[in-house]
Amino acid sequence: MKITFLGHASLQIEINDINILVDPFITGNPKASHIDIDGLKADYILVTHAHQDHILDVEAIAKRTNAVVVSNFEIVSHFEKLNVEGHPMNHGGSWNFEFGKVKYVNAIHTSSFPDGTYGGQPGGFVIEGEHKNIYIAGDTALTFDMKLIPLQTKLDLAILPIGDNFTMGIDDAILASDFVKCDKILGYHFDTFGYIEIDHDAAKRAFFEKDKDLMLLEIGDNIEL
Repeated sequence: MKITFLGHASLQIEINDINILVDPFITGNPKASHIDIDGLKADYILVTHAHQDHILDVEAIAKRTNAVVVSNFEIVSHFEKLNVEGHPMNHGGSWNFEFGKVKYVNAIHTSSFPDGTYGGQPGGFVIEGEHKNIYIAGDTALTFDMKLIPLQTKLDLAILPIGDNFTMGIDDAILASDFVKCDKILGYHFDTFGYIEIDHDAAKRAFFEKDKDLMLLEIGDNIEL
């Protein structure tokens, strides 16, 4: 499993020969100007919620690649009206895709489309694929619901928002990693704009002091599990 950070909360995940994008917000992110969305491969696009900084490039990429959008019912319905294929899910539900099992789990946040229409309830994803299991938290506060995840799935990586203000900050993300029983963390949703700028060294040190490994990738860099 190869995971590439595309900036903000955008990820590309490669499992065998399947390419999965998560929350593609690239053309609107000046920090990701070196990422060409026309060069991105996508068989599936996972969307955690409807805010513009998570859906901006979904339609363009999906129509070019014929990718299937996986999200809550409201978001999938929105993109189906735009002639994009979708697979609707809702909280607590799971589905076996060709790349592995996906479960749509709770997140505490808001969710509306850029025009203000309702975008369903926000969520995160637990992916079990290629003998590696990951948790993509989406935009969320710290929640006790995270404790349910390790009751069913032993995680190899937790991908957590760490920018604070709109989501968890560093201290809550450390607690979240305790809740999901995973000490290997990929941080995201940070630095894109002023409200969520962080001190990288201080963040890594805070996790290290709790015997945890926080990875902060440069945009375009990747890790392999």
